[in-house]
Amino acid sequence: MIIGRKPEQKELLEAAKSEYSKFIAVYGRRRVGKTFLIRETFNYTFTFQHTGLAQGKMKDQLLNFRASLQTISGKKFNQFKNWYEAFFALEEWLSSLPEGKKIVFFDELPWMDTPRSNFISGLEHFWNSWASARKDILLIVCGSATSWIVNKLINNHGGLHNRLTNRIHLQPFTLTECEQYAESNKLGLSRYQIVENYMIMGGIPFYWSLLKRELSMAQNIDALFFNPDTEGLSHEYKQLYSSLFNNPEPYMEIVNTLAKKNKGLTRDEIVKESGIPSGGDLSRYLNELEWCGFIRKYTYIGKQSKDALYQLIDNFTLFYFQYIKGNKKNDPHFWTNNIGSPLHRAWGGLAFERVCLQHVTKIKESLGISGVLSNIYSWRTEANKDKGIDKTQIDLLIDRKDGVINLCEMKFSEQEYVITEDEEMKLRRRRGNFIEATKTKKAVHITLVTPYGIKQNSHSSIAQNNLTLESLF
Repeated sequence: MIIGRKPEQKELLEAAKSEYSKFIAVYGRRRVGKTFLIRETFNYTFTFQHTGLAQGKMKDQLLNFRASLQTISGKKFNQFKNWYEAFFALEEWLSSLPEGKKIVFFDELPWMDTPRSNFISGLEHFWNSWASARKDILLIVCGSATSWIVNKLINNHGGLHNRLTNRIHLQPFTLTECEQYAESNKLGLSRYQIVENYMIMGGIPFYWSLLKRELSMAQNIDALFFNPDTEGLSHEYKQLYSSLFNNPEPYMEIVNTLAKKNKGLTRDEIVKESGIPSGGDLSRYLNELEWCGFIRKYTYIGKQSKDALYQLIDNFTLFYFQYIKGNKKNDPHFWTNNIGSPLHRAWGGLAFERVCLQHVTKIKESLGISGVLSNIYSWRTEANKDKGIDKTQIDLLIDRKDGVINLCEMKFSEQEYVITEDEEMKLRRRRGNFIEATKTKKAVHITLVTPYGIKQNSHSSIAQNNLTLESLF
């Protein structure tokens, strides 16, 4: 049974029913479920399907393609010298089939594009000169190398320019979809545990599929990330970036740089801290990391886009830097042994903020402002003693057209969050600093998002809105 993905399935099925040929690219990060979506949607039945070889040379790719064509057609083919011959053979065989929609599925397409192979030219000729001239072809391509899909297909400036009829960027599961997955697999997780697991794994279905129902959540995390005797995710970090980018080193350097600055860095600060020169390459690295969902680019109220900050947003990557790299002694029970520790609390606060930022739509629904036009911002300012302004960072501001700004504070806690006198004064100063620095005329509502809500006391009324983890589902 497939969880979620209803709009994506509808788009694929409507393309299959179209009276014209369609060319669809399905892309997204490693392990997000692209191949599973396509196979499930079409019940694992395709006219022709082929998967590229990881790190295979051109000769190996062509041999593999011939094997796929021979298997499905029952015909023998001489070895193809190039991709033109390979696609021409596919055209001939497809043309010999009875009337009806012919669904062609190329999985891991970027792997087929080896150096100096002219693969793109062959694919371009196949689509432009043959498939698009017919009405019975549904060509579906997918791959984890998101940067390749975007640069070679979506932003192609050659013969494939604007040739894609549909593009589906498959996103990670939401918390709601993870809950549905957990229930369907009888994992027995509470909503708090689902949120904490999301803080570690994000909404990547494959990662969730590794959870064993007979283990507690803590046992699962230790087994997957810290036990050297189990096949888990301890080496996933490098594999993840290598699967998405042909030259992963500069991307990983940017991520490593951002991991040291929780609140984010400007482009100039990234150049200074990482040593990567400013220019077109850096723009491409940043854009592609943003496309893949590893970082977010955000602006402040009243600031121009050139002053935007880049912030590490990917849950798994954050967990890698905060936790996995911290296991210096290779403790196989590192997660369990650190529950409640300063390391766990520091990571938890930061990771919970990221989950809230990934579910702003749900936060707006819970505030009852889904239909109100609003903009999402972050904000920070340096200290200004002359104006009485402290250094302040606010990760989530919802600037509404109805005259209100929600100043959101995300606090991760295992029980009701207690606002102390000091905390109340801190919140008042943050709100005051924001109003003084921005000169806003709007009402500024302090909005707390916590797992179990706020404990009522003499200081809790500082928050106009009190949202719990239920609001994120």
